[in-house]
Amino acid sequence: MSEWFARWFNEDYLALYPHRDEADAARAVALVERLAPGPVGRRVLDVGCGPGRHARLLHDAGYRVAGLDLSAPLLRTARAATAAPLVRGDMRRLPVRSGSMDLVVNLFTSFGYFPDDAEHAAVIAEMARTLRPGGMLVLDFLNAARVRAELAAPAEETEGPRGSRSRKALSADDRFVVKHIQLADGTQHEERVRLLGMTALAAMFAAAGLEVTAEAGDYEGAAHHAASPRAILAGRRR
Repeated sequence: MSEWFARWFNEDYLALYPHRDEADAARAVALVERLAPGPVGRRVLDVGCGPGRHARLLHDAGYRVAGLDLSAPLLRTARAATAAPLVRGDMRRLPVRSGSMDLVVNLFTSFGYFPDDAEHAAVIAEMARTLRPGGMLVLDFLNAARVRAELAAPAEETEGPRGSRSRKALSADDRFVVKHIQLADGTQHEERVRLLGMTALAAMFAAAGLEVTAEAGDYEGAAHHAASPRAILAGRRR
């Protein structure tokens, strides 16, 4: 059976979520610029670019940005949204030359999709590999502590767009947040994201040769704490 993200990030996903929050995307890009300052014209790789919201904003701001995603349907949408070059590829094996990027971004929880933490560490290492010495990685992830707290009670099914229904729960081993989605036509999908806290993420940064330079808990750059909506790290390649 193919991996869940290869099945889910397709036309069904796009139909269910046709317009993600553009204001959030703008805030995320503004935070990236604050956490990883540098000149316009930098070479930027957007890993897990999806339908291209962040790549478009970075490209329009004058950065030399390239987007990468595994999903062909999401890349087709991105091609209509941005003039930035786009590449189809697996984040565990980036088709990008070592030391060729000034900045790599991984935004909107485009991470934590694999069953084995060695694969998550490999993704961080691959993104670090593409950076020049002194280059920066910015990772925007869910806040595992907040997700666990919110899912401590039994999960309830909720109604979503276009007649869909969904339910979030912790996995039996408490390592993943699992979202079950049923579309109006009965088609079912599952999202499964590893709950990695700041300490674990920082350890992966260090193992990849990245020095953590900043942490934030939201797109305004507030300090991270247990109730923060996001877990955002910036790291510099040594």
